[in-house]
Amino acid sequence: MWSLQALKLGCLLALAALPLLCGLLPALLFRLRGAAANGASRSRRSILSCAAGGVFMAACLLDVMPDSLADLRDELRRQNLSPAFPAPELVLALGFLLVLVLEHVMLDCSERPGTEATPILMRRQEAAVGEQRVDAAPSPFRSLALVVSLSLHSAFEGLALGLQDTPSKVLRLAAAIVLHKCIIAASLGLLLLQSRLALPWLVAAVACFALMSPVGVGVGMAVPCGAGPGGSLARSVLEGVAAGTFLYVTFLEILPQELHLPLGRLPKILALLLGFSGMAGLRFLG
Repeated sequence: MWSLQALKLGCLLALAALPLLCGLLPALLFRLRGAAANGASRSRRSILSCAAGGVFMAACLLDVMPDSLADLRDELRRQNLSPAFPAPELVLALGFLLVLVLEHVMLDCSERPGTEATPILMRRQEAAVGEQRVDAAPSPFRSLALVVSLSLHSAFEGLALGLQDTPSKVLRLAAAIVLHKCIIAASLGLLLLQSRLALPWLVAAVACFALMSPVGVGVGMAVPCGAGPGGSLARSVLEGVAAGTFLYVTFLEILPQELHLPLGRLPKILALLLGFSGMAGLRFLG
């Protein structure tokens, strides 16, 4: 028993350290190279952001959404609740609408009366002489929503690891989660860098994401019996809401943020396809 607990503790440390390093690496590299004012570096960063968008698109459609919908259906079936109404899809839609409503309420409260609102997805300006430059950042609110939804999903992955009862299952699941989280963390760090967050806030956001899996592992180790029927249903609902917020941020912030500019369109599409294919391949391999 002690060897199993020691193995879980080792996995807990790896789940904290490796994604944290991967998440901070993009910010470290770009700041060391002084890339903020360099046009060529900005173009490369834009292409990398599209690759990150492909990673998040695959994670949303092939990982977060299917898992949350399946968990909700299974939990409803276990509790003899099988309504004809698509309840799991409703929870997903509520998560989507939650971010939509909160964001527009915040925009409505922050805009001055008599001024014309600028759509969030179009906060970019083009220079007059054929040179395009990004003059505004992605929405900080959407960046926060992305971190929260990813962190919640990450905590549930860690919880599943903490509940495993054999060393072989722990090792297999830990390897898959570490690889998955490192790729997601690097993509998250890059997208937060694009949102021009101050470095302390960027570090805090990446650290929050990196630490949620270890927290889930610790909870799973402390409560090996599970959370009971009510707790399982609450967990499934929260995971569904997180999937809805992830869906919103992926398709209304991450992907349109770079793709609506005509500069470097084909390299961006190729980068997006590469990021999507990589994550799809990992999902296929289990």
